Amino acid sequence: MGGNLSASIGVLSLVIVLTAALVAVARLRGRRGIATASQRATYEVLHTTGLAAEPLRAGLSPAGAAKAARHLRGLIGAAGLALTDTEEVVALDGRGAHHGEQLRAAARRVVASERSTVLGESELLCDRVDCPVRGAVVAPMAGAQGRVAGALVAVTDGVPAPGLVQATLETARWAGSQLALAELDSSRERLARAEVRALRAQISPHFIYNALTAIGSFVRTDPERARELILEFAEFTRYSFRAHGEFTTLAEELRSIDRYLTIERARFGDRLQVRLQIAPEVLPVTLPFLCLQPLVENAVRHGLSRKPGTGMVSIEARDAGAECHITVEDDGVGMDPGTLTAGIAELAGATGDPGDDPGQHVGLSNVDARLRSVFGSDFGLVVETGVGSGTKVSMRVPKFHPGVRARS
Repeated sequence: MGGNLSASIGVLSLVIVLTAALVAVARLRGRRGIATASQRATYEVLHTTGLAAEPLRAGLSPAGAAKAARHLRGLIGAAGLALTDTEEVVALDGRGAHHGEQLRAAARRVVASERSTVLGESELLCDRVDCPVRGAVVAPMAGAQGRVAGALVAVTDGVPAPGLVQATLETARWAGSQLALAELDSSRERLARAEVRALRAQISPHFIYNALTAIGSFVRTDPERARELILEFAEFTRYSFRAHGEFTTLAEELRSIDRYLTIERARFGDRLQVRLQIAPEVLPVTLPFLCLQPLVENAVRHGLSRKPGTGMVSIEARDAGAECHITVEDDGVGMDPGTLTAGIAELAGATGDPGDDPGQHVGLSNVDARLRSVFGSDFGLVVETGVGSGTKVSMRVPKFHPGVRARS
């Protein structure tokens, strides 16, 4: 795990350095113009790598690889350039298409050995009298965790010079770092989807059973209310099980929570009281999907359902400058803070108390992990609770954060 983290940090550091250099050169160009040949060359290299980085960050798809190959060929100064995965040539720009099978075989050897190679005329035999290809340099592209994701092939119309060999090796190393970032992005998306699936799985069968039972109780006595509750239940499940979208808005999350509470009030009647205090200006704030709803479900299920008499759930969202501060509070039975901490720790693999319901711990730890993953380690949940004192869960959400956008 430590090696993977170090590799990821190394890749990110490389990208940050390149980005900072590009910004600095761009500013210099905008203010005074690029005065020297060295500055001009630096700008061109950084500009070209920037153009190639975006398609590579999408992985080795044919369309993305074709765009990247065009820019990388100009960067290296090769007659042709090919990008391969572990088996096939994914894209080729410039010369060398009629040597595709030979390049593919060479790339496979490089991927298997994880060592670069230089091909001469004897290894690129051709029946074409006018064939300009005289050599090629094949270098591995190491992706995430050092695994070779493919190869970069630079085709030349002369004997591969030392400068071309070195340029190909360095470019392949850089391209591999972009593929590593692409894999990290993909892993993050898969993890986010898995975490949402875990929350969906937490939707209690008891809630579904109780909701349908409550609706059924109104079918004869109040058919119109039964119809309204069925529609609310349908919309609640549609939102909870929607197929895509890692993020949502506070307004959308609150609408789903309102449907959930409408169904629960049909069960509990006057026992369940709800207080909302929402600043209108924070309704468009974007937050991770199913980030607030599990907290409200916990408040009802674990806090109030076990409390005799009337219980209150309070939801507050305040404007706090660059942030939105959200709290979900109940005056239910609460719990011992040590038990809560131990319960969350048990999710790592320890054996829990059979009498303890782990759903609350799953929901809290899941939401906390996703908040920290998206916004940073300073944006986790804050839980205040005590036996007989209810529970208050607070979160801070930045109003604007790079890469965080609700689906349209």
